[in-house]
Order: sequence, then structure tokens, then C-alpha cells
Amino acid sequence: MADPNAQYQSPLTSRYASAEMAANFSNNKRFGTWRRLWVRLARAEQQLGVPGITDAALAAMEANVDNIDYAVAAAEEKRRRHDVMAHVHAFGVAVPAAAGIIHLGATSCYVTDNADLIIFRDALDMLIAKLAVVIDSLAHFAREQRAQPTLGFTHFQPAQLTTVGKRATLWVQELLWDLRNMERVRADLGFRGAKGTTGTQASFLALFEGDHAKVEALDALVAEMSGFGGKSYPVCGQTYSRKVDVDFVAALASFGATAHRIATDIRLLANLKELEEPFERDQIGSSAMAYKRNPMRCERICSLARHLMVLVGDTLQTASVQWLERTLDDSANRRISIPEACLTADIVLATLQNVAEGLVVYPQVIARRIRSELPFMATENFIMAMVRKGGDRQECHEQIRVLSHEAAAVVKQQGGDNDLIERVRACAYFAPIRDELDALLDPATFIGRAPEQVDRFLADFVAPALAPYAHVVAGKKPAELSV
Repeated sequence: MADPNAQYQSPLTSRYASAEMAANFSNNKRFGTWRRLWVRLARAEQQLGVPGITDAALAAMEANVDNIDYAVAAAEEKRRRHDVMAHVHAFGVAVPAAAGIIHLGATSCYVTDNADLIIFRDALDMLIAKLAVVIDSLAHFAREQRAQPTLGFTHFQPAQLTTVGKRATLWVQELLWDLRNMERVRADLGFRGAKGTTGTQASFLALFEGDHAKVEALDALVAEMSGFGGKSYPVCGQTYSRKVDVDFVAALASFGATAHRIATDIRLLANLKELEEPFERDQIGSSAMAYKRNPMRCERICSLARHLMVLVGDTLQTASVQWLERTLDDSANRRISIPEACLTADIVLATLQNVAEGLVVYPQVIARRIRSELPFMATENFIMAMVRKGGDRQECHEQIRVLSHEAAAVVKQQGGDNDLIERVRACAYFAPIRDELDALLDPATFIGRAPEQVDRFLADFVAPALAPYAHVVAGKKPAELSV
């Protein structure tokens, strides 16, 4: 047996992806689905009166859908340069009694395209469920941190206060939009069905001796048997429109942008030591600097999300160059780009769940940073308090301006702490509000309606969106990473 370490392996499957998503794009899944499609086609044709399709042949086909001799198929493909006909041959070898009815009336895209749509549907079901779990985990975090004041940042410069939980709702809101996008793609996904060589169903019309009703019934039957509720695309060329692939991968790429944004925020906050991703007891952050706690999970999310985001470009270019009824230059690209999009999204979701479930907040670090910046932000409150005591607004503003510049010079030029509050306390002008300064500096008075916004958002938007996935969320398991 060949040594797997002696040749290139995609890290998507060998290092990161879940077993279930890797299996979804495996040869066993793909070619097993081809065989199931041939069984469904033959069974539907039998039901509609095509002669020569016996129950015994159908039973033999069903018994051998997973009995795939890859060596036979590979040898035939090398000889014929045609993967579908190679597997028609291999299936016929396994089931000689049915060899004459396999692929009857069909073109290659009956199995290739329909199998892809089944595989994409199953991938979406996995991704949507995992996304729901991530949303739930971050929603719990937002609820727990709903009232924890923290310094806001615009342009990555200190700004007015928000709360840790309110910031998390910004992440969750974008994930809800990603959930909506994936749900829409899943709902819109149809079946190519039994459309024939160029989509005209001419071969099936001949098979049914000009009976249009039976041709339409066949198309609906194979879609129904394949779990698409009888819904197939009304028209197509040889393939289903590659615009479907664009919509599919675009939803995943959009999620990639969200994941990158969330992971980047956490990386920035980790640098400030306010928030950290989980760090295991025996984890090593650096081979040289033993003290380091690098945000490797979020860095991985960003790295893979970049790959996910660019894959939609492949689907756009492929869709744009599909000449007339079909051209084969889509095939090799799609074999790479679409599975990689699903595998990458799967990995990002698992890593994001792992991060969301283990986020660590450092309130004392947050409080210290608030104390260093809040005095400047509180000056408007000082002015309003002085005016209520009978002071002149303009004179008070000038007093604050002078003291603020003096305090800023201490911070910027001397590297000292912000001593604006001490200067205000010591200034005789502010004696009327000296006893109110502590209350005027309470961070909780600077967060506006952030806690209430969190509550309303979770109740009115998150809960309804997750309701269809209550069983998934209830049964969720911790996301464990192998590396």
C-alpha cells in the first residue's frame, strides 16, 4: 500500500475538516450517489411502463450500489477517457443482469450534475446546523456580558463606551444574515432531473414513444426519489446553470467575511489583553518565547476565511464562460473549488465554535483601560453638572480644556497616568461638583442602552432564527480541534 506521507495531501481533509464533511465529498459518496441515481432512473422508467426492466434487475442494482470496484472503473476510464462510462461499465460488471438498462436514455450530466446537487444539499444541511450552533454559543456569550462596560473603538482609537455583550451582538447579527443566505440557497436548490443531452428530453421522448406526459412524470419522479420534492429546474442545457454554483459559494464566501471579521476583532482584543480565545494547559504559543499566548485559532480562521472568500471567483468565472448548452471547461475547476469551499466553511465553523465556547474576558484589564480614557470622555458630564450648579458653560469648557491638555501632556510626553480627575478635584473652580465626581465617572452611566439592546436583539431576532434548530442546539457537542 502506498505511503500517504510520500505524496501531497490536502490539509483541508488530512488536517482540519470534520469526518462527516470529508465523507460527503468522498469517492464513495459521489459514485455511490451515481449508482443510486441509476437505480432511481430505472425504477421510475419501470413505473412508467418501459419494458425489459425487471424487479430482479432493480433488486440486484440496489444490492450493489456500494459495491464499487474502483480498479475496474479506473482501468476502463484510462481506456475510454470518460469517467461516467467507466462507472457504467463497472456497475454493469457488478450487476450483469442489469447492464442493459443502466443509464437508459440518460446523458452523463444525469448522474454528475444530479449527484453534485445532492452532495451540495447535504453539505448545506451540515453547514447550516453548525452555523446555528455557533450563533447560539455567541448569543450565550452576549447575554452573559450584556452589561460589562468596555471601551469602544472607532478607527481602532478609543471611543465612547459600549459593552462586551453588545459588541458580540454585532458579530451575531452578521452570522444571522449568513444563516439567512444559506437557508435561501438551500431552499432554492433544485434538481437537474432527467433532461437528456442538451436539455430537450429528446431521448426520453423517444423512449416513451412521444408521450410528453410520461417524460414530465419521469423528471418529477427522479426528483422526488432523490429528496427534492419533485422540484427540478424547469429548463437547462446539458448541465444545470452554473449560476446555481455562484449563489451557493457566494453564501459561503460571505460567511467567510463574517468569520474573518469576528476573528480579527478577537485578535485585536487579545493584544489589549481584554479578551482571549481558549488556551489549553499544555498548549505552546511560541517555540522560542515560552510566555506567549498567540491567538492561533483566530489566526487560522482568518487564514482559511481568506481562501473561502476567493473561491467564489472560480464559480463566477465558470458561470460566465459556459457556452451555449455547455462546455467542459467547468468540470476540473468545479471538482476543486466547490468541495474546497464546503470543506473550508466546515473547518471555519468548527474553529469558530471552539473559540466562541471558550472566550475568556478580563474585566480588570478592561476597567483599567476605561479608567485611563474615561476622564476625557466624562468632561461633558462635568460641564453639564457645573451648569446645573449655576456655572457658565463657556467658562467651564475653557477650564476643562486647559486641564485636559495638561493631563494629556503627562500621558504622551512623560509616559505617566492620566491624572485629569486629580486635576479637576484640586481645581477650586470645580469645588461645587467635587462630591459628584465618582458618580459622574461610573462606567455604567456611559453605556447607554447597550444591555437593553442585547436583550431585545436576542429575544426578537436570535431566538426566532434559531427556533427551527432547537434540536440541533440542544444536542450540540463541544467543538474539539485535532490540531
